Order: sequence, then structure tokens, then C-alpha cells
Amino acid sequence: MFYKKNHITLYYEKIGNKKKNLIILPGWGNTRQTFQSIIESLKGKYTIYIIDYPGFGNSPIPTKVLTIEDYAELIYVWIQEKEIKNPSILAHSFGGRITSLLIAKYNCKMDKLVLMDVAGIRHHKITTFLKQLFYKGLKKSLLLLPRKKRKEAEKKLFQFFSSTDYQEIPPIMRKTFQNIVKKDLKKYYKKISIEALILWGEKDLDTPLKDAYYLQKHLKESALIIFPKASHFSYLDYPLLTNNILNKYL
Repeated sequence: MFYKKNHITLYYEKIGNKKKNLIILPGWGNTRQTFQSIIESLKGKYTIYIIDYPGFGNSPIPTKVLTIEDYAELIYVWIQEKEIKNPSILAHSFGGRITSLLIAKYNCKMDKLVLMDVAGIRHHKITTFLKQLFYKGLKKSLLLLPRKKRKEAEKKLFQFFSSTDYQEIPPIMRKTFQNIVKKDLKKYYKKISIEALILWGEKDLDTPLKDAYYLQKHLKESALIIFPKASHFSYLDYPLLTNNILNKYL
């Protein structure tokens, strides 16, 4: 099903018809398809809603650059217009960014909250700063090259300094991505007062384990479960354990 608001189109699926509602908010670039095991496990207890963010899966690429506030507003208005009452939220990675704003900025009423390897706690690393500075310096130096050689050199420089995921997204989404990752959401996470379960991969390289401890410290009604040797996609590394935990908690 498609939902359109302010020239942004969102694709979502609704599974089941139970009294309780569960919304799954995937990570950046991820689609609903990696959550099939969780959906199968919980669809007997919940009406489940799961989405593809604008620009991913079945949702078309937006025609303008977006911010995290745009995403949060879109999801909030969608929840209100579809009358999804008092949902529980299961958020992975980027989904945590949206959830923090839904609660802290929009006061969205929720039942329970599951945060899995969520993003939005920014770390100001000197190595990242120096890498960005070095990249900008090298890019400026390419202006000395002839135009034809400059374009090829800029392409190689971009490929060397950027991740594969970043290279594969369309240019308009790259600016959106930049807007999102530079936003520090600590102040929003600190305002979460509802009950929350935090699930995290011990070897998560995208959102480090110290972020999980930060959330556990500042979310008063929270519990933390760490999956040994698991990656950023801990729910895929431990599918059966994740399903068992979610069934007992939710």
C-alpha cells in the first residue's frame, strides 16, 4: 500500500488484524524483507505495519533533499491518519532516529519500545574530521588538472573516501544521508520515558556497543541484552533468540 504526503510517497504493508499494533521501523537503506522472520513470529499477536522509507524498496526516490525531521513528521502523520492506536515500536538503526523524534518532539503515544542497534548518538572523532579535511583539500587540488582528467580523478577520489553503501545511493539521497548523519539526537533519546528493551550486537561496527550503554544509562525504564559476537544486524545473526525475546517482552 502507498501513502502520500507533501509530495513524499511511502510504501507500507499491513499484516494481520489483531487489537494490538506493532510498527517496524527498519534501518537506513534496509527494506521490510529482512524482517520476515520477526513478522512471522509476531503476526499471531499483533497487527504489524512495516515500511520502506522514501528512496528504498517500493517507495520512490523523493524529489527533494530530506532531513530526519521530514522523515519523523511523515511517519507521525501517517500513524495519525491511519489511526494506528497506541502502537509498540520495533526500531533498527535509522529507525531509532525516527523513534526518538516521534516520542520527544511529537509526543507520539506508544505501548512498548524495542531499540535494536539504533543510530543517532554522534561521536566527534578527530580521525573523521581529519579525513574529511584531507578529502576536501585533495578535491580542491584537482582544479589544477585539465577538465577531462579532473572528472576521472574526482570519481576515483570519491570512490576511495566513501563507503560502498554511500556510493550506491542516488545523488539526491546522498545529501539526505549527510543531513541525517550529522544530526546528534542524544537530547531526544534522553526524553524517552516509556518502557524500552535495548538489543545490541557485541561487535557492531556501525553503532558501537558504547551507544547501547549510553541508552541504558539515560533511559530510566530500560533493559539491555547484548548478543555475543553479533554485528549491526544482530536480529539476523540471532533470529531464533531475537524472536523468543520479542515474544516474551511484547
